[in-house]
Amino acid sequence: MNRCLALAFPLFAFAACMNQSVDTSSTGEAIQSELKPSHHVKNQAGGGGGGAQIKYHNGPVIEGTVNVYFVWYGNWSGNTAPAILTDLASSIGGSPYYKINTPYYDVISNVKHFVSGAVHYAGSTTDNYSYGTTLDDNTVFAVVDDAVTSGRLPEDTNGIYFVMTSADVQESSGFCTQYCGWHWYDIDSNGKELRYAFVGDASTQCPSGCMEQTTGPNGNAGADGMASVFSHELEEANTDPRGTAWYDARGQENADKCAWTFGTTYKTANGALANMKLGARDFLIQRNWKLSTQSCGLN
Repeated sequence: MNRCLALAFPLFAFAACMNQSVDTSSTGEAIQSELKPSHHVKNQAGGGGGGAQIKYHNGPVIEGTVNVYFVWYGNWSGNTAPAILTDLASSIGGSPYYKINTPYYDVISNVKHFVSGAVHYAGSTTDNYSYGTTLDDNTVFAVVDDAVTSGRLPEDTNGIYFVMTSADVQESSGFCTQYCGWHWYDIDSNGKELRYAFVGDASTQCPSGCMEQTTGPNGNAGADGMASVFSHELEEANTDPRGTAWYDARGQENADKCAWTFGTTYKTANGALANMKLGARDFLIQRNWKLSTQSCGLN
């Protein structure tokens, strides 16, 4: 489904493609577009908090433990990224950083159900360019659907499936120009709703647009850049999987409001900057929006 063309009004469709909100309510509150939320490239407006409070808009969150799955799309031979990102996915759950998400909730039958803060790395598979070196939004989900229907990954309605693309793979809807990653949901071949995300290796296509530094704390600049985008999309998919739960008057989700801000940093052994240690590794990860203080933080 082309989510831009699916919208009836051209002005609204254009704004949705640019991940903007359009004021269509009588109260003046902006309405979140039904399009995948995006993680801004570094030179785009957005991030850094802003004055608008983030509010609940009656949609669902992902409750309980979130299961992370990776589809390593393209050529990852000899690349340390799978090891680095797998370590991150295995250690981020329950960390002080990820517990920032636990005040977010949904309401079912007048009862609040809170995000647990638990994340479990549940597995991965590879895809050797089944849709070529240029993907679009539809083929990103097709990669996920193929992995599930083939049995390479389980069908998990509490999962988030991350399509991680190698440096030679493009995403034609705006990777490097409009976003560094995104998350969304769709219906698979069995009629189940799955949550998924796109994260690309920006090291050759747009290092200045989607990477904070060219020397990463784990010695792989592309993977270290992906770690920050992965974390950003993971927490947004957890707290706002359909784009109908938590966002501000500008349509920004929790991680969007803190995009490309890192707080207090320290130098690692190779001279790279980091702001947190998860497991045995150092990472430089963008801050997240703290609901209790309506401000950006790392814990």
